[in-house]
Amino acid sequence: MLKTTAGAAVLALGLAFSAGAMAQETLKIGVILPYSGPFADAANQLQAGIDLYLAEHGNEVAGRTIEIIKRDTGGPAPDVARRLAQELVVRDNVDILAGFALTPEALGAAEIATEAQKLMVVMNAATSIVTEQSPYIVRTGVTIPQLNYSFGGWAYEQGIREVYTLVADYGPGIDAEASFAKGFTEAGGTIVGADRTPVANPDFSAFVQRVADASPEAVYIFVPGGAQPAAIGKALADRGIAPPDFKVLAQGELTHPEAMESMGETARGIITTFHYTLERDDPLNAAYVEGYTSANNGRKPDLFSIGGYDGMHLIFEALKATNGDTSGDALVEAAKGMAWDSPRGPMSIDPETRDVVQTVYIREVQEVDGELQNVILEEIPAVKDPLHGVAK
Repeated sequence: MLKTTAGAAVLALGLAFSAGAMAQETLKIGVILPYSGPFADAANQLQAGIDLYLAEHGNEVAGRTIEIIKRDTGGPAPDVARRLAQELVVRDNVDILAGFALTPEALGAAEIATEAQKLMVVMNAATSIVTEQSPYIVRTGVTIPQLNYSFGGWAYEQGIREVYTLVADYGPGIDAEASFAKGFTEAGGTIVGADRTPVANPDFSAFVQRVADASPEAVYIFVPGGAQPAAIGKALADRGIAPPDFKVLAQGELTHPEAMESMGETARGIITTFHYTLERDDPLNAAYVEGYTSANNGRKPDLFSIGGYDGMHLIFEALKATNGDTSGDALVEAAKGMAWDSPRGPMSIDPETRDVVQTVYIREVQEVDGELQNVILEEIPAVKDPLHGVAK
């Protein structure tokens, strides 16, 4: 009897020790981003959002210690993203996949998430089809149709009846073109002309001249960041296609703070749509901007940063809900319908599409205290992606 009791005590002690060891087990998150190459700045801003969240909330959640394992695609490189995702799952034994600034790379890794049954948090890649590629994908960034479909309807409500669209000729630009046109024409407007520019095109003269020749009431523009905002701003101003006499509409990249610095006065009066804006007057956003700026040598947060920051929030809250269970099925179920207050405003995860639902801001570049900045004209709350599987 004594032997049996002693054996039971040893077993209980062993189980207790095992449970304690499990509670301290490291939880690995594999982050896949283009840390080098043409999109390195976007990747590093997204990573800075992840880092800020961990700095503010610590690296432990639900009894697990968080370890971030970073992998560089040098992208856009969907095949590399797929290989890295496979290596992270098989060799590094990660519990969660995350990151994905670019749509091609999210699509490349989606099959691995499905096969391995791992939660995959897409923190930026913004075409509609991303969450449709795996039942384990949840998105915390934005979708391009979410922004631009709403924007098209809003433009018509402002009395604009004819628009010419001018977008960069790649997936995001085509998504923006299709969704803006859908929102605008469904409201009753007419697209009088459409053109696409090469993705790496510093000279917009010929394209902007065609806009001038068409004489629309407004032009809708989508271009990546970098050198393109200044180039297209100059081309528009040179041909007199500029506010206040002419309406220039665009997605928010055109008037990023860095872009406005390079555009100067040509940015004044441009109206944009975006899901995050520095100027949002809210204590949560003010603290976020201050914390981010302080941690990044004066650099202010952007759309990539907020996707990383909220992506980590979703991971933390999902892990709390599952009490540390990292199975993909448990984490995805925990994420569905999750809602929280972000620096960008109220947001949630659509339980049907696993996509982000959030406020869309309409902004205009105006002078405030002697400086040009994006001023919010209107907030459109609780906007879902309207084009899943349509805008391609």
